[in-house]
Amino acid sequence: MKKLSSLLLALALVLSLCSAAFAADGIAPEDLKIGMVCIGDDNSGYDIAHLTGLKTAMETLGVPEGNMIPKYNVGESEEAADACYDLAENGCQIIFTDSYGHQSYTQQVASEYPEIQFCAMTGDQAGLSGLTNLANAFNHTFESRYVSGVVAGMKLAELIENGELADENYDADGNVKIGYVGAFNFAEVVSGYTAFFLGIRSIVENVHMDVRYTNSWYDPIAEAEAANALMADGCVIISQHADSTGAPAAVQAYYEAGHTVYCVGYNIDMQSVAPDTALTSAGNDWSKFYTYALQCMIDGEDIPHDWSAGYSEDANFIFDLNPCCPEGTAEKVEEVEAALKDGSLQVFDCSTFTVEGEHPTSFLAIDLDGDFEGDEGEAIRDGIFYESDPELRSAPYFSLRIDGITELS
Repeated sequence: MKKLSSLLLALALVLSLCSAAFAADGIAPEDLKIGMVCIGDDNSGYDIAHLTGLKTAMETLGVPEGNMIPKYNVGESEEAADACYDLAENGCQIIFTDSYGHQSYTQQVASEYPEIQFCAMTGDQAGLSGLTNLANAFNHTFESRYVSGVVAGMKLAELIENGELADENYDADGNVKIGYVGAFNFAEVVSGYTAFFLGIRSIVENVHMDVRYTNSWYDPIAEAEAANALMADGCVIISQHADSTGAPAAVQAYYEAGHTVYCVGYNIDMQSVAPDTALTSAGNDWSKFYTYALQCMIDGEDIPHDWSAGYSEDANFIFDLNPCCPEGTAEKVEEVEAALKDGSLQVFDCSTFTVEGEHPTSFLAIDLDGDFEGDEGEAIRDGIFYESDPELRSAPYFSLRIDGITELS
């Protein structure tokens, strides 16, 4: 029995080394087998964006469509580990998971399959994990949030100029009320809603934004209820970091009931459910990362622990403008996007916002001990907060609560 165990162990080691060498030498596109773990399915705009990006990358690189094995509606629990184990046992050489809550389970499985590449999308622990086969990736969503905020600001300026706002749309300090439906109070959401707010405020200065959380990435009913509560309080622009059409659909219904209100979506074009009110949506072109990651597998190259990209790499965009957007919006968008691409515009220029009345001068981005406090990695340099810097980490870490925004329970 001891001899048999030794033989089996030796055989497993040989197979592992062969697999690792095969990966190091590169993998032909037709032989590349891919696993994809999704928190939702094709009802979720977020998952649609990821699946579309992966399929585009496969088509670009000549990887057969049937070489991708998807796992849908996988919860942020042991389900994620089970899905990764199954994909690993089914011969996938690279496995992607698309939700932050999948990360710890992805890391667990990655530690047991060193010959397989794992990519925990939106994760933040790859660089600290000590694993060479675990990577994180995130697009600069804050950039497209900012641009979509500029679109909302242009519409808001038109409404103010035309006298279309009512007293209920202003707070006691004379600020126009805007609202945001967020999933969780994670840095990913905080970064996005702050960028959206700053985009609006670059056009209309006197605004105040309330944020309501649903505590779920995908809950159409809760998202609609949060939007309705914000509109009932007088918010005239509603945006979202949640994955369903619940909020835009609620805005459309409120508009049809005779109220002045507009919205900005996320991940997909919301004009199908809010034809009169969806000004645009912030979008991610995930094909940029998936193409990069698959090309690395084909070429036998390592994927870095952290990858991030934005407008300068065409990884972010906004969807088509609604015809209800005012004249000059398209030209303004082109101007802002060009400035993001050439670096002359920085979304988180600390001179444009305050925290408790002060412009921030320091922020440590990397939490080494899990207490949600930064321990190293200065993110503010020369007055600019550098979000999703791959030298720090790809996932958002902007968690400052700036003046002008209130998070509601």
